[in-house]
This record gives sequence, structure tokens and C-alpha cells, in this order.
Amino acid sequence: MKYDVKDLALVKLGKGRVEWANRQMPVLNLIRKNFEKEKPLKGIRIAACLHVTTETAVLMHTLKAGGAELALCASNPLSTQDDVSAYLVKEAKISTFAVKGEDRERYYRHLNAALDLKPHITMDDGADLVGTIHGERKDLVKGMIGGTEETTTGVIRLRSLADQGKLRLPVIAVNDAMTKHFFDNRYGTGQSTIDGILRATNILYAGKNFVVVGYGQCGRGVANRARGMGANVIVCEVDPLRALEALMDGYRVMPIKKAAKEGDVFVTVTGDLKAIDECAIKLMKDGAILANSGHFDVEINKPALHKLARRVREIRPFVQEFELRNGRKIYLLGEGRLINLAAAEGHPSLVMDMSFANQALSCRYLVQDGKKLDKKVYVVPRELDDEIARLKLKSMGIRIDQLSKEQQKYLCSWEVGT
Repeated sequence: MKYDVKDLALVKLGKGRVEWANRQMPVLNLIRKNFEKEKPLKGIRIAACLHVTTETAVLMHTLKAGGAELALCASNPLSTQDDVSAYLVKEAKISTFAVKGEDRERYYRHLNAALDLKPHITMDDGADLVGTIHGERKDLVKGMIGGTEETTTGVIRLRSLADQGKLRLPVIAVNDAMTKHFFDNRYGTGQSTIDGILRATNILYAGKNFVVVGYGQCGRGVANRARGMGANVIVCEVDPLRALEALMDGYRVMPIKKAAKEGDVFVTVTGDLKAIDECAIKLMKDGAILANSGHFDVEINKPALHKLARRVREIRPFVQEFELRNGRKIYLLGEGRLINLAAAEGHPSLVMDMSFANQALSCRYLVQDGKKLDKKVYVVPRELDDEIARLKLKSMGIRIDQLSKEQQKYLCSWEVGT
């Protein structure tokens, strides 16, 4: 078994934390029991590029229970939990390539090490595995069934490939499942982003002007949780419908240049580059805090921030102080990378339970039906989404009503009117 992790001696800490996460993931536990019996992934090689967290370890156990051979690498240089990496190698016996703080060269070395498994299925969080396959590892396509994608950013990249007619394998957009993006992006990102900023800074939210740049599902969650902590929330958007929704939700809405003058804390959740650009940075007041919860570290213009600064220092873990030439100080958290994973532990396990249930069932779906699929990006089949929702409700002891045959017929008819 090949691996590259920080320290195998961290296994004991990782074991306890994975066991704790497992208690909060009842849907994956139910799926794992079925997988152990049915072995739907027997003989299937899966290369996964995900945030190496306790929840990911529970997913790896589930896939392995289904018969899969696995190789795992990190999907972000700062998101790895080193004790979990140690646990995956030492206890779970899974090839793992992930070290918190790894540089770009090591990151891509790890990514290629995972691809050396010659996977039938890839599991992506940002589309770096599929991107690499379409670049320098085209030889792997021939033996592949397909892939899955966890994030909005990755789905955007893959749909771009598909639109250009260059996508060489079918991919399931796990991110687009209702039981993923509606809960993970909104409730998971909302809570974990607030948590990451708090752990890095220990600031008081109450009374702060808190600027959320982007009002998709992630932005909605961050704004809602910040308001719950007593912050005055400002939303910046480019989409008129989302801007209108933010306004109706009770937030102030304005352009970034205006918000830059008022904000105390800024969080980007757009999936696009330079959401906070040089022109906005120049307008910010002394002490402004910048954080990003989008997948890649491109949403805050870091090169511009460095250009404007006369001195940069790390003032506390995950907090860089940029002293500008005019004496003002701007603080960048987590190097502009995913703050919820750079400075905290990512989404709560109870939320990731549904996200990773989608991953597991999508892999089973690819094995069963992948050969019938065209080289396109597909949403998770609705029946799988519904199955996960039902399992989640069952695990929480919640029962719901069912339509009668008469009600079902009415909803499918046109005859009955006023």
C-alpha cells in the first residue's frame, strides 16, 4: 500500500474522531450495511480527490465495504486533517496521499499518485482528477466507467468541458442533488464558515458589518448564520434575481465598491475569480478581515493584496496581516483558501452524511448503468435523491404522510376544474 501522510503516530487521535463522525452519519451507516451484503463495487477501482476529513473517512469505509479498491488524495492543500490521513493508512488500510499545507508540486504529485490506481471511477471535489485525466493522463480514459463531482465549482468546469464537446466520460453532478446542495451548501457552509472565521480570529460578530459576496446556496447560509450571530449583513451580487431575493430576505444589497467602505468582515462564496478585486481592497477600512469559502483561492485577488502591501506577516494561525503603504492593515484568513476547512473542521458530519450518501449511491449507479450513459454531466437520479431523504428522515425518527391513490390521480389529471 502506497501513501504519503504527515505522521502515522497521529492514528489514535484520528481513530477517535472518525468514530465520533460515524455516529453522526446514520444514512451512510445504513448504506454501508447494504454494501457489505451486496458488494455492488466489487472489483471496482475508485480514485478520490476529496477534503481528507473524518467524514471522508466514513465514506471511504462505506466504499470499501462495497468491495471497492481505493486511493485518496486531498482536494485542497489546507483542508487535510493529518490525524485522519494517518488513520486511513494505519487502520483502514487505504492508500492516502494528503498532508496539510502541502505545496502545489506535492499536491499534483499526490493527485497523480491516486490516478496511478488506474481507476474505473473518479470521485472529485473541484474536478482536478478529471481535469488531469483530460490533460496529461488521457491514457486512463479507456478503462473508465465515469466520475462523480462534489462541488459547484467542479460542475461548472465539467459542464464547460461538455459544452465544448471535450468531456471524455460521463460524470454525475453530486452537487446538484437536492439532498446535497440544498443542505450541504446552505446549512453546512453557513455554519462551518462562521466557525472557521471564529477559530481564526475570535472576533465578536454582534454589531459587525458582515459582507457576503455571492448569494447562491452557500451565500444564503453564510448570511443567515452571520445574522443569527448579531452581525449587520450586506450582500453583493451580480445576478438580479438573487440580489432581489437577498433584499426580500432582509439584507442590505449594494455593489462591492460601496460595501468595501462599510464592511468589517468579507466572505466570498461566488465560485468566480476576483470577486474582491484591487479596487475594492483600496477602499477598505483599517482592520478589515477577508475570508473565502469558495473552492479555489481565486475569489480574493491575492496578488493585488501583496502588491499593495509594504509588509506581510502571520499575526496568528491562519491570519495574515497586510500592512498597506498608507498604514492601513487588512487581514487575510487561511491564505484565501476555504476558511471552513483551513481553520476549522469543515461541514458538520450530520450534513456530510447526505452529501456522501449521494457519492456512494452514485458510484453504485455508475457501475450498474454507466455503460449506457453518454459523455455528459448528469444530475443524480431523482429516485436516489428521494431514497437518501427517506433514509435521513428514518434515521431521525420522523414519519411523513403519503398521497392516497385518489390524490395521486388528481395530481395527474386535468378534468377537475373550478
